[in-house]
Amino acid sequence: MMTATALPHAPADHPKVRMGKIGVLLANLGTPDGYGYWAMRRYLNEFLSDRRVIDYSPWLWQPLLQGIILSKRPFSSGAAYKSIWNEAQGESPLATITKAQTAKMAERMQEAFGDRVVVDYCMRYGNPSTKSKVEQMQAAGCTKIVFFPLYPQYAGATTATANDQFFRVLMGLKWQPPVRTVPAYSDDPRYIDALARSVERAYADAETEPDILVCSYHGVPKRYLMEGDPYHCQCQKTTRLLRERLGWEKDKIVTTFQSKFGPEEWLKPYTVEEVARLAEEDGKKNIAVIAPAFSADCIETLEEINEEIKESFEEAGGETFTYIPCLNDDDAHMDALAAIVKENLSGWI
Repeated sequence: MMTATALPHAPADHPKVRMGKIGVLLANLGTPDGYGYWAMRRYLNEFLSDRRVIDYSPWLWQPLLQGIILSKRPFSSGAAYKSIWNEAQGESPLATITKAQTAKMAERMQEAFGDRVVVDYCMRYGNPSTKSKVEQMQAAGCTKIVFFPLYPQYAGATTATANDQFFRVLMGLKWQPPVRTVPAYSDDPRYIDALARSVERAYADAETEPDILVCSYHGVPKRYLMEGDPYHCQCQKTTRLLRERLGWEKDKIVTTFQSKFGPEEWLKPYTVEEVARLAEEDGKKNIAVIAPAFSADCIETLEEINEEIKESFEEAGGETFTYIPCLNDDDAHMDALAAIVKENLSGWI
């Protein structure tokens, strides 16, 4: 264990510091501390107050949020979280999976670099906060930090807001470490290969082979695309590269977007509508759904896809619905992420 030492040539009364390590901080969206009303309200307030997520004028948005939305939505969101909650660990599945990912990343860094790299995770919203983890890394002797938002495709509402929060923390530090932020990896061959392997396993295990694979990405307002956000294009590219890696024809895979919120138009087609259309109009009675934009299973996959979207498909006459889990802490996924981290450590270690 590293102990605090005095800096060379420092006066005797200089505070001792730990030095010589590099931090790798994984970042995911976030999770409420519980599914009760007040825990959900705190989480939703932080999430929905982020101008990267909802960019309406606060003068218009905040009265609506603090009044109607936060009076009602914690109940419905809490019920959804309760249906998937990891009661044994007292946390959401996203928290459980992110911890497992962090442990496997730490193992890979230990094998490659020994004790020189410290691996931890934070959440953009909720706990553990970005601020608490950066402070812990500095206390542990990390004089450089690689910050890794776990979003394969870049979006202002995901990657950018995670980076924003990281930079806000740096603004409050007396001694800022040199830092690197890991870019989106939507077209990284190792990520695409891990996705393809998960699809191949699911198809091999399926009793009835799916007629089509639905790649369901988290949606954003269409306006964001028109304002320059590359998310839509990166999602389309991920689907194309996955199809090419699988060696499939174009009619075997489709890109859709889920989780629409609010009155304006979002990226289309909407997953909940498209799965029904596939069953009713195209006769696709057996489908598989995968969520390539999520690095870990969460409320949007375990509850929205596996319950709401599945129900829409079955009500439209669909027969077999196969949900392909996120890559989570799958070894191929973790190998891909570790390789990306090592590239971003280049020159530092």
